[in-house]
Amino acid sequence: MMASEFLKRLRLASFARDARGIAAIEFALIVPVMLMIFFGAIQVSTGFAVERKVTMVTRTVSDLISQASQISDIDIANAFVMAGAVMTPYPATPIQAIVSQIYIDANKVAKVKWSRASNATARGCNDVITLPTGLQVPNTYLIMSEVTYNFRPVVGHDSALNYISPVFPLHDRTFTRPRQSLSVQYPTAPACT
Repeated sequence: MMASEFLKRLRLASFARDARGIAAIEFALIVPVMLMIFFGAIQVSTGFAVERKVTMVTRTVSDLISQASQISDIDIANAFVMAGAVMTPYPATPIQAIVSQIYIDANKVAKVKWSRASNATARGCNDVITLPTGLQVPNTYLIMSEVTYNFRPVVGHDSALNYISPVFPLHDRTFTRPRQSLSVQYPTAPACT
């Protein structure tokens, strides 16, 4: 009995000193955390890239419209098509874009003179727009472009662990001055008084 107890203690001591399985246990504990960090970093960087693309889309639409002295429905439709092209390689489907011409009167009140939209509701005639102070130049026009994009990361889950993708609405607004004339004429737009 003494020898068998000694062997048990010897085996127990040998087992306690054995470190062969420690690396496997550490690996099993660390890998899931590292994978979550890795894929999370990818999703965050993708979100920043999409946000940058939204800014580029906003500037592109405003820039394209402000370069003309007169535009048509086709010109605006083409500007919205270019907005989709700028979003490449991300899907252009959730883009909501509005382009409007704003008139700033002598009292520095900015009002919409015409507005068109793609996948959104255009601004109403004479809607008052709040402008940054530096843009409030009396008796001038501005082209305002607004873009909203609903960014949906690849992975996510709710509290019940149902896998869903949350939506992060990204929004940007840009102003440009007409370049070829005082204002951009849009003859087929509804007249604003």
